[in-house]
Amino acid sequence: MKITCARATGSRPRLGFLGLGWIGRHRMNAILDGGWAAATAVADPNPEARAAARALSGGAAVASLDELLDHELDGLVIATPSALHAEQAIAALERGIPVFCQKPLGRTAAETARVVAAARDRDLLLGVDLCYRHTRAVQAIAAQIRGGALGRIHAIRLTFHNAYGPDRPWFYRRSQSGGGCVIDLGVHLVDLALWLLEFPELRSVSAQLSCAGAALGDDPEQCEDYAVAQLQLSDGCVIQLACSWRAPAGRDAVIDASFHGTEGGATLRNVDGSFYDFVAELHHGTDTQILAEPPDDWGGRAAIEWVSRLRAGRGFDPTAEGYVRVAEVLDALYSSTSTSTSTTIADPG
Repeated sequence: MKITCARATGSRPRLGFLGLGWIGRHRMNAILDGGWAAATAVADPNPEARAAARALSGGAAVASLDELLDHELDGLVIATPSALHAEQAIAALERGIPVFCQKPLGRTAAETARVVAAARDRDLLLGVDLCYRHTRAVQAIAAQIRGGALGRIHAIRLTFHNAYGPDRPWFYRRSQSGGGCVIDLGVHLVDLALWLLEFPELRSVSAQLSCAGAALGDDPEQCEDYAVAQLQLSDGCVIQLACSWRAPAGRDAVIDASFHGTEGGATLRNVDGSFYDFVAELHHGTDTQILAEPPDDWGGRAAIEWVSRLRAGRGFDPTAEGYVRVAEVLDALYSSTSTSTSTTIADPG
């Protein structure tokens, strides 16, 4: 059964915002500042965060999801700790409310699949803030790959080293976060590779995860702060990735991606250690062409794209099945620590 939004297509959706930390406020501001939607209510257990968000949004301020869902909402934006994402998203979807959620959608592929199934069964729009897809640099590389300018992609190298670690204690408890730097940073790398190649099947994975310079031990709550991995796709393409927290990088961050094809190559790299400024380049032999460069204000684009689809009356988008594919690869990385394990992921259709 399809459950439609309460307001007419094309009008400003009435949104609820759950989780009002830095990222939650940033996404809320991006949506509201552009006039894309109205904030009906905001929710956070922290009274100071609620008061600040209410002053910015003009919406009602409440403490819990249950109170938030008592309002008439056309959509819900979730930016809470990772352990809460799946259950909160499902609770909203079961009430007929489309959802936009921070990554990861679930701590495991099983959790992620439950959310996607809830959206699919009710024909509701589901979005995840995999924000790097929406940078101009990544979009420019996507056009080259999908347009065939690089030929067949046979090798990809991806890196995300962060000189800092998360500032919330829950990030360092696996039961709450789902893992360490892999699920926090590596999720973006895995998503970029699979999304750019339109979600090919995965043949094998090998990974090494460590914490404070030592292999992960028996503590089920321990989270990795350094990871290297190699993925092989069914067409033979090899993906190498590395990510870490508190990296001695000499700058805030090292973020780069290289795509090697039979007819050319492309690279993405951050500028001067920035988390926000990226250059994309196209390579043929010794020749390099700039595809995109700063400035590029991309942080809120994933959220705005979701709202624009909501305004257009869009229901479930089958490409959301890709969220499960990414989560399955992350599961494989966590279960494959130093030895190769074969796994096959079904075509999302």
